Amino acid sequence: MEAHVSAAILGRYFEKLHDHLSVDVAVVGAGPSGLLAARELALGGRKVAVFERRLAPGGGTWGGGMLMNEVVLEDDVLEVLDDLGVEYVACGRGNHTADSVAFAASLIHGACRAGACIFNGIGVTDIVFREGRVAGVVIQWSAVSKLEMHVDPLVVTARAVLDGTGHPSEVAQMAARKAGISLDTPTGGVMGEKPVWIEQGEPETVANTKCLCPGLYVSGMAANNASGGFRMGPIFGGMLQSGLKVARLIEEELNG
Repeated sequence: MEAHVSAAILGRYFEKLHDHLSVDVAVVGAGPSGLLAARELALGGRKVAVFERRLAPGGGTWGGGMLMNEVVLEDDVLEVLDDLGVEYVACGRGNHTADSVAFAASLIHGACRAGACIFNGIGVTDIVFREGRVAGVVIQWSAVSKLEMHVDPLVVTARAVLDGTGHPSEVAQMAARKAGISLDTPTGGVMGEKPVWIEQGEPETVANTKCLCPGLYVSGMAANNASGGFRMGPIFGGMLQSGLKVARLIEEELNG
């Protein structure tokens, strides 16, 4: 029985990994914008792999505000919350609160149920760059990277790559630094986020969601960090709108 259990895990896991070595979309970072984008793209029939270096997907949603597990979302994303089955309570000024654990779990379940494959414990350490475009990602076990073990990684090819790494904009940084790409930002590089200003940060999250260079898209806080937008704190409507927008942009390119 012991060998059977281990063999079952190994067999199924490596079947999933083998099946996702070439995908339509590689999403780097399983935060709210990346998870929602993965769900939308998978619902549209795209093969989507999500790579999250931590064990728990969900990004910054779990802890709510300062470990008080409630988040705030605006009126314009209630349809998304209803679709995901997230319960919420009105708190005034067009805002609503939702349990952050239920919110994170619903985003994860929604992406998985739509057909996106989430690989947790795997980080992206480099990009694939071919003929002037980002064409995939280089993956490694997070534990191997943390221990700084000299172990060669594997490569996943993708028609589009989404940087959903949050505040660091890690994939955009790699593209600018290692491939010498001029990004679609005011400076051509990653500008860094500004301090908190919720009224500005929410719409800027959506406005800064874009294609940064051929093959590379950015969403959520990674979008604001790349283009120098304001931070917004534990309010997540802009994140969801960003995920919906980037899914549309990627779908348009793949259809073109």
